[in-house]
Amino acid sequence: METRDKILSSVLKNQPAHRELPQVPMFHRNPESLVSAFEKSLKYMTGEFVHRPPPDFAAYLRNKFPDAKIICSAVPEYAGNRKPEDYTNWSDAHDIDVTIVRSPLGVAETGSVLLTEKELRVNTIGFLAHDIVILLDPKNIVENIHDAYQHPAFREAKYAVLMTGPSGSADIEGTTVHPAQGVTTLTVIMWPVS
Repeated sequence: METRDKILSSVLKNQPAHRELPQVPMFHRNPESLVSAFEKSLKYMTGEFVHRPPPDFAAYLRNKFPDAKIICSAVPEYAGNRKPEDYTNWSDAHDIDVTIVRSPLGVAETGSVLLTEKELRVNTIGFLAHDIVILLDPKNIVENIHDAYQHPAFREAKYAVLMTGPSGSADIEGTTVHPAQGVTTLTVIMWPVS
């Protein structure tokens, strides 16, 4: 028997007994309002928060992004002039001024929103756009990251990213710079699923 086989055989014979992994506590602090906690965390990360759907969403977008020519919409609430499927070459998404997408999950602790391949359909529309507007049902906000990891939208995704505020960097003298790369503004609108 070769030395390698002896070592592997010895390792296999001397395995520790099986034991269950410990349960990780959920660390709930029970904030008075998940929406308020989410808003505070999002604003801390220089994200923008809108309490309810604008009565005229098209007018809201025109006023907020007056120079936007290409609006890529991945939601039925607004048509936009592009769809994710228009970007068969994913790098072409660099021409998007505004992306609109719905998130299945918000995290109050961090002000993060979950984006997966299901919502984006073409992953680059969420990162190569100049600005991003995210619709979020307030019922889909969980308290913390531990809750987020247990959420079906997170667990079932092949691709998932928790996005918190616009792009930033804090590697230059410890000063956070917005935007560093990627989206320059991130706006979350509390928009219940109808």
